[in-house]
Amino acid sequence: MLRAAVRPRMIVLLLLLLGAAYACGRLGVWQLDRAQIRGAGAQERHVAEQLAAPPVPILDVLAPQTAFEGDDVGRKVSVTGAYEADEQLLVPDRALDGRTGYLVLTPLRTSDGVLPVVRGWVAQPGAADDPPAGTVAVEGFLQASEQAGSGVADGRTDAISSAELVGTWGGPIWTGYLVLSSSDPAQSADLALLGIPTKPGEGLNIQNLAYAAQWWIFGTFAVLLWLRLVRDEARGDGSDEDDEDLPDEATPPPAPA
Repeated sequence: MLRAAVRPRMIVLLLLLLGAAYACGRLGVWQLDRAQIRGAGAQERHVAEQLAAPPVPILDVLAPQTAFEGDDVGRKVSVTGAYEADEQLLVPDRALDGRTGYLVLTPLRTSDGVLPVVRGWVAQPGAADDPPAGTVAVEGFLQASEQAGSGVADGRTDAISSAELVGTWGGPIWTGYLVLSSSDPAQSADLALLGIPTKPGEGLNIQNLAYAAQWWIFGTFAVLLWLRLVRDEARGDGSDEDDEDLPDEATPPPAPA
């Protein structure tokens, strides 16, 4: 293999194929940049549409104990109920604008069940105030329940998981949670509201991502092609050597002395 690989014509072919692989790699990077640019533009338009859309009653989108569909992420909904302040939880290690703090997670009891509501973000646990008392009308954006964490303890939970919260708050419970955008009556301004939830992978254009993957695959094929040619070249050398070792049938054996 090594002897075949260092032959001048194989080296020239390697250089040509490496150049092709490099070009394919650069084209893949360009398509990835296009995926980010086009995806970001599409996401901005989508967010603007969600913000401008009027809220719909939550039961028109999702009922308690029913499966959360991916298309429901970011849906703007409204719901009326009463907060249960004594059951409020903090979710630590959550980032907002480059800072790490706590989400304030409060159960909203409605006539249909319990809705987990992220009322906002605080930098310190002591900044989490009590929610408005009595009946409140809230609006916000839906997000899917998270995977179960280590459970609820000491007024904290490391995951907004309906499967865990139902053991603490009771049910029936929604399989997603609400990211609060407004409340009537209004809550304390000390809580920083979060942005619109997004699905994983949003912000990238799928078509351009596919083009990028195709270019990188083509570049890989160029390198693999050279390895295949080297292997074939080496096999050809081996066949010639075997033929040289065989006796020539046309040459008669030497006469005995």
